[in-house]
Amino acid sequence: MPIQGRFFRRLSEGVAALARRLRRDERGAIAVQFALLALPLSILIFGLVDVGRLSLQRRQMQDALDAATLIAARSTAATDAELDAAGDAAFLAEIAGMNLGLTASNSTFTAGTNNRVVGSVTATLKPIIANFWQRGDFTVTARSEVVRSSKDLEVALVLDITGSMGGTRIADLKVAASDLVDIIVRDTQTPFYSKIALVPYAAGVNVDTYADAVRGPVPVRDVSNVAWVASGTPITAITKAWPARVTSNNHGLVTGDKVLITGINASGSNSMSSLNGQTYTVRRDTNNRVWLDGVNTTLKSNYSSGGTIQKCLTSNCSLVVTTGASHGFSTGDQISFTGIGGTTTLNGQTVSITSLTSTTFDTGVAGLGTAAYTSGGTATCEQSTTPGCRRLAYVSNWGNNKVRSISTCVSERTGPQAYTDAAPSTAYVGTNYPSVSPETNSPNPCPSAKITPLSSDKASLKAQINAYAAGGSTAGHIGLAWGWYMVAPNFGYIWPSASQRPAAYKTKDLMKVVILMTDGAFNTPYCNGVIAANAGAGSGSDDDHINCNATNGDSFSQARALCTAIKNSAYDITLYTVGFDVGSDATARSFLTDCASDSSKAFFPATGSELKSSFKAIAQEISSLRISK
Repeated sequence: MPIQGRFFRRLSEGVAALARRLRRDERGAIAVQFALLALPLSILIFGLVDVGRLSLQRRQMQDALDAATLIAARSTAATDAELDAAGDAAFLAEIAGMNLGLTASNSTFTAGTNNRVVGSVTATLKPIIANFWQRGDFTVTARSEVVRSSKDLEVALVLDITGSMGGTRIADLKVAASDLVDIIVRDTQTPFYSKIALVPYAAGVNVDTYADAVRGPVPVRDVSNVAWVASGTPITAITKAWPARVTSNNHGLVTGDKVLITGINASGSNSMSSLNGQTYTVRRDTNNRVWLDGVNTTLKSNYSSGGTIQKCLTSNCSLVVTTGASHGFSTGDQISFTGIGGTTTLNGQTVSITSLTSTTFDTGVAGLGTAAYTSGGTATCEQSTTPGCRRLAYVSNWGNNKVRSISTCVSERTGPQAYTDAAPSTAYVGTNYPSVSPETNSPNPCPSAKITPLSSDKASLKAQINAYAAGGSTAGHIGLAWGWYMVAPNFGYIWPSASQRPAAYKTKDLMKVVILMTDGAFNTPYCNGVIAANAGAGSGSDDDHINCNATNGDSFSQARALCTAIKNSAYDITLYTVGFDVGSDATARSFLTDCASDSSKAFFPATGSELKSSFKAIAQEISSLRISK
């Protein structure tokens, strides 16, 4: 108990005892003394009431400060100024009606160490009776500390930069998205971090230098050998006849085989050695003899010795390349070569191949006269009718032959992992062969804006956003998928820096958020890396679409499946959607409402200013949830 309290308790007890004695004492002197003491004793007794009132006011002030500090800690305020503003408002609300005579200037709220919020208040309370024996007012102080609960924050911002977002729309989006970055990403990244990843999308998502890792690299195979004839068997005789007959034990040849003859020794001016270095077609006679079709040796001198007959590896005696591992190339693929030692004639050439085995293919380049292979070299797939090579040859929806070049954009993943966050090392996402000039008269290119992995660098994030340009059709389902991938731990190994890699799902004190923004219908699904035949209106010319329907179905169907997968409780991801000026588009509104984690997280701004307000509201709600959830 405070000293003042103990003093006044003892004083009151003494006064009461004295009064009892005086009531029993009937002597006149004592009565006079009691009369003289009555007034000061009364003042002291009433002072006890004064002190009790002050004690009550101090308790009320402490309670109000405790509540206000807690409210400030749960707010989104970060700086001392923001905390003070939030705390002052809460403090005034708490003391309203208490008649304590306090104002906002009495209280102060600041950020303390170790994620604490510190509140303090100083008050001057006026006594009623006590100032008879002391000068001035009572000065009372109170202090409160709250450990601010918080969470790490990983947010993927998926932004529509399609052609319909041109003009003021893209300008409004840049402001809205930049404001969101400012609110969500805190200047102080300890003890809790807050990061944002950016996924701008149009006809696809540009993954930039990560393309090889996520959709697979263009196939490049190491060359282990180049040859055009087999090892062969020794020649022991050649007849002077038409056609000539060659004896070579266990030659293994069949009728129609092409062969090369080399190494016959000279035996005169018109010797059999003239057969050297030439290719011939044989007819099988026995296991040990073959005829050389059309070869007349009747005028040659007799065979002397030596020579080898070697079977060509192909029917046209062309060069056959062997790769160290399965090449994966198909007949008709166009393959280029570089760095081959010895058989340098292939270097710099691009040829249409015939696949022979999983590790060999026929180049179609004549082998006769080429130097023997020595070492090294690579074979690269330049063009194919299946996705993966540098160029894709396909038939358009109008029946025309087209050729497109691969881009650093990607399309949707197909197969069993289409709607999962499985690592690209398990299942690649789709390739993208966009419609670009001069390949087409109606370009629908890979957007220049690229993805940005999780980052707390506000300046860099806003610089990326401010560089966005509108153009192209709407593959919103691909954008949504990449929003998920940016916060998916299974994709983390792709990013070069540990700070860019998302934490595991349901890590303690972690929030993961995906925000999908679009201004209209999704209309751009793919088949074999080209916009599908059944793509929606606004996705470019039918002549630029491939003549097959979308592998996974239409864009909205794919997006719905992704929404369901993302909201699986195993991931604990909060999903927001923003439909910018979608108006009466019932399909878009229904999709966006259903896609969000709940209907309160679906926003439908109609104007640029409403778009900014929606983004701000989302940012503030995320920040609030981050602190209080």
